Amino acid sequence: MNDFKLPNRTILHIISVLFLVSAATISATAQNNSEPPAAIRVAVVGLVHGHVAGFLPALKSHPEIQLVGIEETDTGLADKYKNQFHLDPNLFFTNIDAMIQQTHPQALLVYTAISDHRKVIDIAAAHGISVMVEKPLATTLEDALAIRKTAREHHIQVLVNYETTWYSSNRAAYEQLQQGKLGELHKVIFRDGHQGPKEIGVGPEFLRWLTDPQKNRAGALFDFGCYGADLVTWLMHGETPISVTAVAQTDKPNLYPHVDDDATIIVRYPKMQAVLMPSWDWSFNVKDMALYGTKGSAVTVGPDQLQVRYEGQGRSTLLTPPPLIAPQDDSLHYLVAVLRGQLVPKRDLTALDTNIIVMQILSAARDSARTGRTILLKPLPE
Repeated sequence: MNDFKLPNRTILHIISVLFLVSAATISATAQNNSEPPAAIRVAVVGLVHGHVAGFLPALKSHPEIQLVGIEETDTGLADKYKNQFHLDPNLFFTNIDAMIQQTHPQALLVYTAISDHRKVIDIAAAHGISVMVEKPLATTLEDALAIRKTAREHHIQVLVNYETTWYSSNRAAYEQLQQGKLGELHKVIFRDGHQGPKEIGVGPEFLRWLTDPQKNRAGALFDFGCYGADLVTWLMHGETPISVTAVAQTDKPNLYPHVDDDATIIVRYPKMQAVLMPSWDWSFNVKDMALYGTKGSAVTVGPDQLQVRYEGQGRSTLLTPPPLIAPQDDSLHYLVAVLRGQLVPKRDLTALDTNIIVMQILSAARDSARTGRTILLKPLPE
């Protein structure tokens, strides 16, 4: 009997089919067995910054975040937060190094006095851990530049969180400008502040350093001037201003005897001026931005509405922009995306390079208010 043989072409076809079936099976198995990435391990450093009260609930419930530790030397303050938010007592430490060694966080969220940011970042960098601080980055330009040097040498991320970063109204105004609807930008006005920290009832641990000329290095000028400085640096794509001129005063010396509670800062660019009006003397809470260009204007109305008016129009139109989407919708989504390598912070509102220029503006504003002179600026060496 003759042996039956398949043609070579047929054999190759069968092998190809078997290979494709096998590959598809492996792929399907891998998809079925794949697991979501592990949660990012974060630890909180300090509880004296009042904004932490708004973040602890989010940290506890965020699906991509695992809270592994909280460092606070004031045990009474730690007990207050432990009881208020029903936190596990084992989360609490009184020493940063001990917390890091025992909990192995991937990022630190810093809620200390602003003057302590550099110290905490130095400790984090020694462990190779990235950091997100509450605004502003530092109290001096010297500290800001030292932080940048440390971040580069240790290859860590240093991010700065501002409430206004996550406003859909600010993003929509930016897009109006980028799309050319406003023409060439000539003036931006920022109003930021509230009735005053004492008036709105911030906690004593927050008020203590917020009104300390050493720990905060200014009052409203830094506390709320940083918002406008951050936003204008973003709008101007990281351009260094030509000059900064500022006046600052204390309208309520009985409440704030050691720091300013009201300021006006003029930030000048070659073809544009930004006017920052930080204050603890508004009659209401305000964080808004008005862009004026050669073809129109865009004025934010709270965090989620925008009023636009174009040349030839008799009245403004109120828009409601779509909500921001992750990872640009809040600080925790943003942090996760950065640590997973999905997002590179560069020239945006949270990025270190942006906030170095913010500190250049704020430091110049403080010097201008103190001396009564306009402070000329030059781009900082990289």
